[in-house]
Parts: sequence; structure tokens; C-alpha cells
Amino acid sequence: MAYKEKYPSELLSDAVEAISSLPGVGRRSALRLALHLLKQPQENVHHFTGAIDRLRDEVHYCRHCRMISDDDVCSICSDHTRDRRLICVVESVRDVMSIENTGQYHGLYHVLGGIISPIGGVGPSDLTIRELVDRVAAMESPAEAEVILALSGDVEGETTSFYIYRQIAGYGVRVSSLARGLGFGDDLEYADELTLGRSIVNRQEFRP
Repeated sequence: MAYKEKYPSELLSDAVEAISSLPGVGRRSALRLALHLLKQPQENVHHFTGAIDRLRDEVHYCRHCRMISDDDVCSICSDHTRDRRLICVVESVRDVMSIENTGQYHGLYHVLGGIISPIGGVGPSDLTIRELVDRVAAMESPAEAEVILALSGDVEGETTSFYIYRQIAGYGVRVSSLARGLGFGDDLEYADELTLGRSIVNRQEFRP
């Protein structure tokens, strides 16, 4: 039988339970963090918990691209210096941050919120693919525009890219994908900035 640690306080136990629900945080680490918080001045802890509350309650998802934002429209979509003929399609908010850090891309984004995964129970309707199609359909000159599929090269990423291509190809927009400087199945989040930047600059026409 696994050893279950006992706590001298039910409040401490609740705090450990809450902290250990975070990804990658075990109960022992959660206990250390909880005890650390107890040693801090009250105002520091209140600032910490208040920031978490505001993050969850007040953060917005951009109504255009689904990037996180303090307002209804994110700073990227509201930046009129960005090339609005380019839409880079990514899986997550973290991918947008990774690409922005390269300094090599100056267009817009579209965050899918995941990738198609039959095993994980994620289908096209669970993602923002319909919203992407609507954005492409609303373009004034789609033949002059480009959609960059910046998804991972594993089976699920390729399946998602192929599905999106099928949905938007009829609008005449150019569809490209990252140059395969990234290894098969690599996540954009873990790619170094130089490799990711080159993959964007040297992107290729998407071939289903």
C-alpha cells in the first residue's frame, strides 16, 4: 500500500491538493511550495493569488485569432504594421509566443486550440477551424494571401494540416507549411529560435 502523508492542518492539506493539481507538480513539491507561501508576508501571498484570480477571470481570447489578450482584440491583430495577407495557423498560444520570439514573422495568427486527435477525442468541431475558414472567406483578395500551417510534423499534426487545406483550398489562398528544419513530431514550443525562424522564412508550399 502506498504511503499517504498526513498533514497537521486540513487547510495545509487542501493547499497541497490544489497545488499538486498543476501539471508536473507532485505532492512533495506541492508541500514545499505551500510551506514556502506560509513563510511569506501576507501581502506577497495575496498579490500572488490575486494575479492568478485575475488571469482566470479577466483574460480575454482575441475575437479574431484566439490569442490571449487583456482586451477583446490582441495587440498583434490591432497592430496595423502587421502583414494582414499572412495568417500563421498554430496549435496553441505558446506557439505564437515561440514564433514571435524569432523576430522572423510579421503577419497575423490563428490559434486552433489543439489538433485533431481521434484517440484523444478531439475532432474538427472542437477546434477553431470554422473560424479560420470564415477569416479566409472574408479576405478581399485571397489569391494574394497566404495561410501558413505551422503545426507539428507528427501524424496528428499532418492530419490537421490536411483537413485545414481541404477546407480552405477552394478560396484560392496560397497554403504553405514550415520548412522541415524541425524534426518529425517536434513541438514548436521546444524548437530553438534560430531553427524555428529559418523554418518560417524557408516555408514551402503545402503538398497534401
